[in-house]
Amino acid sequence: MKSASTQFSGVTGKLSLIALAVMASSCAMAQEPGWYVGGNVGQARAKIDDARIAAGLVGAGATSTTIVDDNRDTGYKVFGGYQMNPNFALEGGYFELGQYGFKASTMPAGTLDGSIRLRGLNLDLVGTLPITEKFSAFGRIGANYAQTRDSFSSSGAVLVLDPNPSKRQVNPKVGLGLQYAFTPALSLRGELERYRVNDAVGNKGDIDMASIGLVYRFGTQVQSPAPRAAAPAPVVVAAAPPVYVAPPAPVPVFVPPPPAPKRVSFTAESLFGFDKVVLRPEGRAALDRFATDLQGTQYSMITVEGHTDRLGTNAYNQKLSQQRADSVKAYLVTSDKLDGAKINTVAKGESMPVTKSEDCKGNKATPKLIACLQPDRRVEIEVSGTR
Repeated sequence: MKSASTQFSGVTGKLSLIALAVMASSCAMAQEPGWYVGGNVGQARAKIDDARIAAGLVGAGATSTTIVDDNRDTGYKVFGGYQMNPNFALEGGYFELGQYGFKASTMPAGTLDGSIRLRGLNLDLVGTLPITEKFSAFGRIGANYAQTRDSFSSSGAVLVLDPNPSKRQVNPKVGLGLQYAFTPALSLRGELERYRVNDAVGNKGDIDMASIGLVYRFGTQVQSPAPRAAAPAPVVVAAAPPVYVAPPAPVPVFVPPPPAPKRVSFTAESLFGFDKVVLRPEGRAALDRFATDLQGTQYSMITVEGHTDRLGTNAYNQKLSQQRADSVKAYLVTSDKLDGAKINTVAKGESMPVTKSEDCKGNKATPKLIACLQPDRRVEIEVSGTR
């Protein structure tokens, strides 16, 4: 009797189409050269060739009565890549496409069970086409080095000669997808891929996987927009000088100069823990002393400015400086120290550093650099008024 392993079908599949609507935009977020990592998970699908299984059983002297397929499973992949330029990247990774199988009942009485498990490595060239500021489409073409492990078992009139064949082989793979960038560093992917696979018993076919995943890019920076060209200087045409008639001398009126605003600076560490927005007991005590010093002052406005160092993203630092300024205002108001209607908060972020870049070198948050940038992390309070 022929080996029942020759009766396990090849796997073929069809890519599903996904339509996604996106809003138009005038510019696209460029992907800077650099390394990235990520992972996807989704559903993989194979098509079991029941007609071939039935024909193989007939050739072995049996007739199939029923065939039940298991053609779907969960698949996943992990990958890393290098973005060579805004449009092309080289990506490699490890994939698991799951396990598929069938169960056939025969006459004379017997059964044949078959399954295949797929895993391997891939190397792809990925091309990206920006659509909007955050959306982009991409396609991939590459090779997969897949290991297939077949497993067959039988009973009754069916005989299996090689129950556990396996094979490793390189085959092509392709894919299409869409990507949405939450930030320059973190993106969400949705993609469809087709893996060509040859199994251990001579079958050739495709496995299709639809998946979603996350991509993290190292060393990304927010690119500033290009400066606008300066407007041309106006052309001045000389005119005839006017006749000047001296006005009567005005009566001098003495206007006292406005009082110079009082400005106080607190280091962030004296008010908050590192990278925190909740006031420490020492910080509350310092603000109590500040409020006591203002007793008797007729002030029109108090401005609370939050400042951070350059570590972290600009958006994060802007948010942190605003939260710290709001915490100071909230304490001064809730402790019945000052009038909240006359207190304004401003987030300066990292825009007004005290230190110089040549004095505090580097971008990695080492203890040395954090200590060097300490003067930049502060809260400044300016009081406009008179005693």
